[in-house]
Amino acid sequence: MGIRQKVKVRGGAAVAVAAVLALALAGCGGGAEKTKEPEKSATPQSQESGSPKPASSEAKGSAPLEVIATAQGPSGVLMEINSAARDQDGYLTVSGLIKNTGSSTFAQMATWRGDEKTASPGSIAGATVVDTAGKKRYYVLRDTEGRCACTTGLTTIKVGESVPFFAQYPAPPTTTTEIVFGLPSFTAATIKISG
Repeated sequence: MGIRQKVKVRGGAAVAVAAVLALALAGCGGGAEKTKEPEKSATPQSQESGSPKPASSEAKGSAPLEVIATAQGPSGVLMEINSAARDQDGYLTVSGLIKNTGSSTFAQMATWRGDEKTASPGSIAGATVVDTAGKKRYYVLRDTEGRCACTTGLTTIKVGESVPFFAQYPAPPTTTTEIVFGLPSFTAATIKISG
């Protein structure tokens, strides 16, 4: 085998190995993802760690999502909660949209990450749910490296922009059908659990 043939084989093998690694990392759903900023469109996608993204039906041109609760934040920022779903694996995922209805770009998100300082900057890791009947508060799940199972990469929300969000928690007992969702600097919202 000539030198050119060996180089071609090695180059092809490197491409194949890179493709397999990329597929393996994508399949893991968490791994070593880089934090990315929200896209510049009217409804950017959220960064996540292994949980389904809340789909923004406004971006697809279909009917608006059902709003099950709202919470008022600072400077004209409004949170619309579209879903609080319990799954068979014992998790509860709350998702919705954060909208800037104010008159200027909003960038005061530091309090949203709660006590978390470095693992998930620009996140909503400070969001909690409270099972008032069971008298228990639940915090956003974290992976082994401390990254939250929630939306990350938030830097600014422009006037009129809507940003999808999600946060995943251990699910309360099945007897709990209603919870209170709270994100620092927003009013609390009582929501019903589905699933």
